[in-house]
Amino acid sequence: MSSIASQFVRRGKKIVAIGRNYSEHIKELGNTRPKEPFFFLKPTTSYVSSGGNIELPRGILVHHEVELGLVIGKGGRDISPEAAESHIAGYALAIDMTARNMQEEVKKKGLPWSAVKGFDTFTPIGEFIPKSTILDPHDLRLVLQINGIPKQNGTTADMIFRIPRLIEHVSSIMTLEEGDLVLTGTPSGVGPVAPGDEVECTLADSNGKILDAINFTAVARSGGYLFKP
Repeated sequence: MSSIASQFVRRGKKIVAIGRNYSEHIKELGNTRPKEPFFFLKPTTSYVSSGGNIELPRGILVHHEVELGLVIGKGGRDISPEAAESHIAGYALAIDMTARNMQEEVKKKGLPWSAVKGFDTFTPIGEFIPKSTILDPHDLRLVLQINGIPKQNGTTADMIFRIPRLIEHVSSIMTLEEGDLVLTGTPSGVGPVAPGDEVECTLADSNGKILDAINFTAVARSGGYLFKP
């Protein structure tokens, strides 16, 4: 196992986030189903470990999106679907926090999503899960609760583009490096997070065994950027 991969939060270089990879999530936001995998980048400075605070920027409506992350253990370019699994060192439970009202504005103008997805603390993250722990990454249960109330409850079996295709696509455009995290999309049920909310997520296998559980407290950020639509 790569030491860089197991320490991906501190040593990884980029976060590649797949969008619109679950049909029901596409429908709930009124988006168009992509013909090929669609992705954006997030800075590694957006990581916050379990037990920490998710900061909600001023003027921003922040949404939660729970996801399965792939931790790259062996770098590569133009990786074939057949070879994709050998480039994965492990997995991680993550949340892709999104500035939804800002996203709606920049989408209308055809502008990038870097700020929408890139605020500090906008990638709450769990522990590194070795690949050997998970027999089938396409048969996992993702659950997110706010204040004990379930909001997202989905299975990775519902991915539109499966993991080998995601690795193939991303690596055909940019080299994947050890320690990179690939977020694989979110199931339906995304929604707002307010100051004081307790956010909890679990990742479980097909037998219900919990592979990781993470929790965060949402807090209002006192300074920094102020969104004015």
